[in-house]
Amino acid sequence: MPERLLLDTHALIWALAAPDELRVPARRALEDPANTVLVSPASLYEISLKVALGKLPQPAADLLSSIDAVGFVELPVRMAHAMLAGRLPFHHRDPFDRLLIAQATLEGLTVVTRDGHFNLYDLPVLAC
Repeated sequence: MPERLLLDTHALIWALAAPDELRVPARRALEDPANTVLVSPASLYEISLKVALGKLPQPAADLLSSIDAVGFVELPVRMAHAMLAGRLPFHHRDPFDRLLIAQATLEGLTVVTRDGHFNLYDLPVLAC
């Protein structure tokens, strides 16, 4: 059955630049053409911010072009996502991750992540 997968920021980076970093089940799920792989603008904001702060290197290729080239789909941030992110229990304090959790919850998505905090919320997680 096809899945709708939302990439956490580190999963997005690995999928584009270092796919061998992904665990085999996650890599297979991302490569399965039956699945829809979604990317939140929150992840691109997080990457851009970390590059500007010197916490991440500048991506070798244009990020938007790379995302488009592999067929990942943008998941726009809606007002309902932002409202839920602010109301979630504080199992996780990272604002980027809280927004991803809210998006996944409202849209019925599986989050692809290695962050164990996501398991504290009522949503499906695929460990990467």
